[in-house]
Amino acid sequence: QVQLVESGGGLVQPGGSLRLSCAASGRTFGYCMGWFRQAPGKEREYVAAIRWSGGTTRYADSVKGRFTISRDNAKNTVYLQMNSLKPEDTAVYYCKADSSWSRITTTDDGGYWGQGTQVTVSS
Repeated sequence: QVQLVESGGGLVQPGGSLRLSCAASGRTFGYCMGWFRQAPGKEREYVAAIRWSGGTTRYADSVKGRFTISRDNAKNTVYLQMNSLKPEDTAVYYCKADSSWSRITTTDDGGYWGQGTQVTVSS
């Protein structure tokens, strides 16, 4: 079992920055980690993912160049640094852990999810 707790969300003005954290506990060794988001009335969508080693990352086109995913395995924590935020980035952001790299970017069954943290970008 893996437990995930997100934090760091809040209200920020357009163009601002936030850093989200996802603290993991349980059997996380070797797991890939990902971030997703879900805006009101929309499907949950993939944002970014990172392998256990941290050497490989991938991003949705909508956030490339603005968001950075990283992890600190000693602290069992994954981060999402979000810069140049836009109103369309407003959503609940979720952390996901999965043993499969091919599945980490999907909302398919399998893996573990946190409860989410709200990010609101508004002036």
